[in-house]
Amino acid sequence: MKTSKTALITGAAGGIGSEFSKIHAEKGGDIVAIDMNSDGLAELKDKLEFQYGIKVYTITKDLTEINASKEIYEELKNEGIEVNYLINNAGFGGVGNFHERTWEQDLAMIQVDVVALTGLTKFFLPDFIKRDEGKVLNVSSTVSLIPGPGQAVYFASKAFVTSLTRSIYGELNDSSVTITALLPGPTETGFGAHSGMEKTSIYNKTASPAEVARDGYDAMMEGELEIISGVSGMQKLEFKLVPFVPQKKLIEKIRKGQQTK
Repeated sequence: MKTSKTALITGAAGGIGSEFSKIHAEKGGDIVAIDMNSDGLAELKDKLEFQYGIKVYTITKDLTEINASKEIYEELKNEGIEVNYLINNAGFGGVGNFHERTWEQDLAMIQVDVVALTGLTKFFLPDFIKRDEGKVLNVSSTVSLIPGPGQAVYFASKAFVTSLTRSIYGELNDSSVTITALLPGPTETGFGAHSGMEKTSIYNKTASPAEVARDGYDAMMEGELEIISGVSGMQKLEFKLVPFVPQKKLIEKIRKGQQTK
């Protein structure tokens, strides 16, 4: 099914973000691609415009900057570009005990994973509601469902994303606008190497970014509340049983899984 809708995708130059871009381009939709990697954005633009005949508007932006979300919104308003789908994909993590990691490391993580995502949703959602048309996809994680010793701020930031998405979903009951959370397990992208997670046992088996992006995109289009992707059926069941597991036992299990190899 072809679409004339424009999708804004953060972290678009690689990993799951580039897969989202490809999926949307295949459907004939234009893209606003946002990333820090200007070379990666240029390559993405050339490839997708040539292959699918769509338009890609690129914005090189560091989402750790406090006003990044507002600047993106205002630039697109000034350019007269109307966004129909907002895919908040950008994010990163970092391994290490909370008391040993620097404030600068965790602040940057919060800025991208929480503040930028919240800001973009805050700015674009009112426009969607005013038009009574639009979709938001927030890329969270399965770690949002469990505690995370060894990655306290990352796990907490994703818990925020899942909770925020669920809450906004409940506020949109009288609207045609939808919001969806994608909760992937470990995925084969640069994220693992950048965060240090690839050295932990929980990263022993990773999912395909193409598979995860497809699951998330389809769930967004269907207006689903959330979808878990890239994990086995048994793991999905384990996540559903998390509320019934004693917290201390769960924390200890995860702590061991977070230890580097």
